[in-house]
Amino acid sequence: MVKADVIVFDMDGVLVDVRASYRDCIIATVAQITGGPTVTHEQIQEYKNRGGFNNDWLLTQTAAKDLGTQVSYEEAVQLFNELFYETYMQREKWIPSAGFLQRLADRAPLYIFTGRQNEEARITLRRFAATQYFTDVIGDEDVAHAKPAPDGLLDIQDRHPGKQLLYLGDTVDDARSAEAAGVPFVGVGSESGASVVITDIHELENLLS
Repeated sequence: MVKADVIVFDMDGVLVDVRASYRDCIIATVAQITGGPTVTHEQIQEYKNRGGFNNDWLLTQTAAKDLGTQVSYEEAVQLFNELFYETYMQREKWIPSAGFLQRLADRAPLYIFTGRQNEEARITLRRFAATQYFTDVIGDEDVAHAKPAPDGLLDIQDRHPGKQLLYLGDTVDDARSAEAAGVPFVGVGSESGASVVITDIHELENLLS
């Protein structure tokens, strides 16, 4: 059992299945940059497991470089965003089942701390009619230092002095961010650094004391 006065979610891989959106977009963008050679889903996960690749734009740039094609970060961002907004964003799948977030929100404030841009995260929340469950969204541009820095979690702690936060994420950077903030971490999927690992977020209700 875990105690949580405030529950904080990462977004990708936790609230949203992004295999057919962000991850397929990485594959397509790398292929466009290199003119053919690209990465697999398994290789993308290997980058994520290293840490430091919470930013999919940086991962895209690095993967292309590792395949022998140099591209500026700005160009990688532009190419990725063009493909994502035109094609891949609509392929996201919402993970929480009906009623799940409402039950959690009835017992604790809910936040999102994500590596996405804030408005990009909110677009997804609006599309899946989930905005009302969250007290706030902290995106990449809302913090001085991106994950694995703990800035977003520290911001939320400051809003709830004396309260126990719990952070749910699916990457090494999520775990490192939680550790740096002194916040208990639940790994969604197989995640090193987690005090507890669950298969998906629906198991959280059984963990809460």
